[in-house]
This record gives sequence, structure tokens and C-alpha cells, in this order.
Amino acid sequence: MANIFQITSTALGTITPAVTFAMDDLIGTGTLPDTYITYFLVDGVGVEHADNAESARVYRVQVNIMNKDGLASLPDVDTAMLAAGFAKGSERELQKDSTTSHYGLAKDYFYLT
Repeated sequence: MANIFQITSTALGTITPAVTFAMDDLIGTGTLPDTYITYFLVDGVGVEHADNAESARVYRVQVNIMNKDGLASLPDVDTAMLAAGFAKGSERELQKDSTTSHYGLAKDYFYLT
């Protein structure tokens, strides 16, 4: 079975039009596109156990959408993540990056394995 990072990467890779979401690739260039996405695992919690073994786990993944034009028009991350089996969680605005002038929106998604 794929791990949570592979599942998230595959889901974000389905966004049309395509959006850059691999930070390692961006950092090396020294420049950032007008719109890009980052993600990370916030936590993974065992929620079900049987016979001294974990049988279910919930992962919370935070996806950050960064855009120089503000937050009114963003890539459709929800559709991609929901189609991959994630459930929507909370979202919040991130502080505008004073160096790059990107606005940000953080969205949490939950995945049960």
C-alpha cells in the first residue's frame, strides 16, 4: 500500500491546470512561481486497535496554497483531495510572505487507513 506522502502527491498531481507542489524542486531554483502548493503531515493517530495491533489510523495533512494574486482565485485542491479519499477539515489564512509577496491558505485534510 502507498504511504500518506505518495497518496497526497498523487492527489495533488491531478489538479488541472497543473500546479507546482514539490518544494524541493522550487527551493533549488531560487525563484517561486506565482502559485504553488506545499503539504506536510501534521499527525497520524492510531484510532482502532485489536489484538495488540493497530488496525486503523487517521492522518491529518495540511496543504498550503500560495498565490501572489490573493486568495479569491485558487487551484481546486478540494476536488483533488476528496477524489483521493480525503475528508475536508479546517482551513485558515496564512500571513502574507513579506519576502515573496505570496498570500497563503492552509487547508487540513484527513485520511483513514
